[in-house]
Amino acid sequence: MLDRLTGMQVFVKVAALGSLSAAARALGMSQTMATKHIAALEDRLGVKLLHRTTRRLTLTEAGRRYLERAERILGEVAEADEAAAADRVEVRGVLRVAAPLSFGVREIAPRMAAFALRHPGVVVDLGLSDRFVDLLEEGWDLAIRIGRMQDSSMTARRIAPCRLLLAASDAYLAAHGAPRRVADLAAHNCLSYTLSRMLSPNRWLFGRDGHASVAVTGNLKANNGDALLAAALAGQGVIYEPTFLVGDAVRAGLLRPIALDEPPVELPGIYAVHPASRLAPARVRAFIDFLAEAYRPLPPWDRGLGLDPE
Repeated sequence: MLDRLTGMQVFVKVAALGSLSAAARALGMSQTMATKHIAALEDRLGVKLLHRTTRRLTLTEAGRRYLERAERILGEVAEADEAAAADRVEVRGVLRVAAPLSFGVREIAPRMAAFALRHPGVVVDLGLSDRFVDLLEEGWDLAIRIGRMQDSSMTARRIAPCRLLLAASDAYLAAHGAPRRVADLAAHNCLSYTLSRMLSPNRWLFGRDGHASVAVTGNLKANNGDALLAAALAGQGVIYEPTFLVGDAVRAGLLRPIALDEPPVELPGIYAVHPASRLAPARVRAFIDFLAEAYRPLPPWDRGLGLDPE
C-alpha cells in the first residue's frame, strides 16, 4: 500500500506545478511512481482529483477542496518536524541559501570556510542568481535580498545596511566632466542595472527619501552589477551601485566617488528572509546570526569610504 502522506505531497506538488513529470522531478521520484500515488489517492477517496488531457492537468471541484485541506495538513506536519529540529542544540543538515550573484561572490562565499569551521555539521547549498527566487516553490531555506521587503509570508531580518554610491573613472570624468547636480546626469552616459526594485534603469532617485529624480540614458544596461562595474572601470560611463560592488574600486583609486547636490537615496538594507509559516531550523538561525555578526557594526564593504555605522 502506498504511503498516504506521500500521495498527498505528490498531489499538492502536481497542483502547484501543473504537471506530473515536473512534480516527480521536484520530489525526486519517477513519473510512473508519481502517477501511482495519484491513482492510489483517488481510489482511496473514491473521487477524481484531476482532469487529465494530453496538454495539461487541472483540478476537479473535489480536487480544489481537497487541495486546501491537504496543504494545511502538510504544513502542520512540516511545522511539527521543524519544531523538533529547531529544538536540537546541534546545528546540522543541508542549508539551501539563495543570494544575489555579485553580493554572494563577494560577501558570502568568502565566509563559508569560517562558517564550516563553526558548524561542521551543516552542508551549504549556495545558489547565486540575480533573479527573484520563490523560496517555497523552489525549496530554498533562506534567501539574501536587497531593498524593500514586501512579502508578508516571509520573516525578514536586516543583517546590514546597503548604501548606494555614484562613481566614474578618472578617464571618463576627464573626457566628459563631473556632474555637480542631480539634473546634470541627464547629459551623461549612465550605466544602469535592470533588475532593481527601487531604481528604474531609465530614472535614478536621489535624496535620502528619493524625492529628487532624474531621467537617465546610457549605452549599456545589464542585469548584473559586475558587468556595469567592468564598463565603468573601462571609462564607459557613470555607475550608481551599492558600495559592496564599487567599494573596492573606490578604495583602490580606480573609480572616483561623485558628490551631487543631493545624497544617494537610502535603500532599506540587506535582509535574510525565510518562510514565516515555519519555525526556522537551527541551521537557518545559525547562518543568519553568523552573517549579522560578520557585518557589524560597519560592514566590510563600507570601510574606508568615510561612512559611519548606523
